[in-house]
Amino acid sequence: MHPRDRLAYSPIENRPPLAFPKGVRLVVWPVLALEEWDMTRPMARMVISPPQGQPMQPDHPNWSWHEYGMRVGFWRLRKMMLKLGISPTVTLNARVCETYPQVAQACVDSGWELNAHGYDQVPMHKLDDQRASIMKSMDMIEKFCGKRPRGWFGPGLTQTFDTLDYLSEAGIEYIGDWVLDDEPVTLKTTHKPVVALPYNFEIHDIVMMALQHHPSEVWHTRALDHFNTLYAESAERPKIMAIACHPYLSGVPHRIGHVQQTFAEILAHDGVVAWDGEKILDWYLSSSSSDGTK
Repeated sequence: MHPRDRLAYSPIENRPPLAFPKGVRLVVWPVLALEEWDMTRPMARMVISPPQGQPMQPDHPNWSWHEYGMRVGFWRLRKMMLKLGISPTVTLNARVCETYPQVAQACVDSGWELNAHGYDQVPMHKLDDQRASIMKSMDMIEKFCGKRPRGWFGPGLTQTFDTLDYLSEAGIEYIGDWVLDDEPVTLKTTHKPVVALPYNFEIHDIVMMALQHHPSEVWHTRALDHFNTLYAESAERPKIMAIACHPYLSGVPHRIGHVQQTFAEILAHDGVVAWDGEKILDWYLSSSSSDGTK
């Protein structure tokens, strides 16, 4: 199905406002992505271009850039989030449970939600059998932590026209790949409906730092500009603000201070709380508008 077949167009101005619990007006959704970059394939990102511009494998420089995030950056971000009382949605390639079990276990021990992010960092379009890979990813995470993931982010946020149906069949209840609304929306599938939670590509460290190449301080200034608009609008209807972090980007020494300052300043505002994807989903499903009929 084309996305428009899964979700009818609905101007936000025409919808009755949803209602958060008393005292809450804006929810911050922290998302922490943990990935496995297989050295037998091209790297998911490159921080340093290869000599003569010709990618080579194995790509040790860019693989080690990501590896720093898992060896050091993750632990820096974890310390920051524990200090601020933040429980993020951890979206992880299932293979992380095998290659970085200490990292995955630290997330479980912290009580953080584990969200599926494919098996390893390969676009869904490149898989020979999407359905089998999705099932494998779900089973591996469930085996590791004892709980089947309820949410999904595609590797590289990729989907084909069929992906959502396979995800619903596997038990996925929400996705974060679509950035088309400020509020959760319910999507049709060939199985059970799936909710698209409000995500964004603007307060996202890959976009800001790896693609747009902004200075480190832009992490803070752009996030606060984004927040200030949503916070003003949240006086009339609830808002959700996703903030996406990757250990090899947000967990490096010259950015971590800006990341911590951003979360601390935003969460200091009245009526602002941090929820993981499961809590946002449960709130939405319990609301009178979650069936899409109102």
